[in-house]
Amino acid sequence: MATVLEIVRGLSQAAANAHDGAFDQDGKAIEVGLMREKGNPLIDKRVMDGFNIRFMGPNLCISYMSEIQLKEVYKKGFEGEMEQRLADIAKFLKKEYKKVTGDSVSLKKTGEIDVRVESSSRIRSWVTAYQLYEIGGMKDVMVMEAGGDPVEKSWRDFLDLGGWKGKRPKNDTRKKESKK
Repeated sequence: MATVLEIVRGLSQAAANAHDGAFDQDGKAIEVGLMREKGNPLIDKRVMDGFNIRFMGPNLCISYMSEIQLKEVYKKGFEGEMEQRLADIAKFLKKEYKKVTGDSVSLKKTGEIDVRVESSSRIRSWVTAYQLYEIGGMKDVMVMEAGGDPVEKSWRDFLDLGGWKGKRPKNDTRKKESKK
């Protein structure tokens, strides 16, 4: 059984092995399932896309970013296509994790996909998609809840006294502000 640190290191290394232009031991280009892998890079327009991973307690958040045309967004099945792309990335991460560590890891999809399309002009648009996966074997992770007062005690005391407009001390000899 792998520790939490070993799982995090293995998944981080698996994601790092997917950089653009990466080759495996046989000299073949690594295919993750991204749009940039399709076509001939010498004669086709290069597609800028990639993915990122973040660890959120016992969950892995995979985010996918790509340049896209609006006609692709309005095409039927766009959200399903993004979901499939994230599933391909998760499949690659599991396969690469097995190569890196020798162990297997399970990634179980949790929740729905979050797809966001933004445009900067009528020509340029980009998509960002997020999906959460529960990492198998991460039972020892404590999820810390944000709580308490985010304001320090000294600032809280200052604000309770009235802040900048509060009661002035006896040794304050400045002229009083005129109220208009």
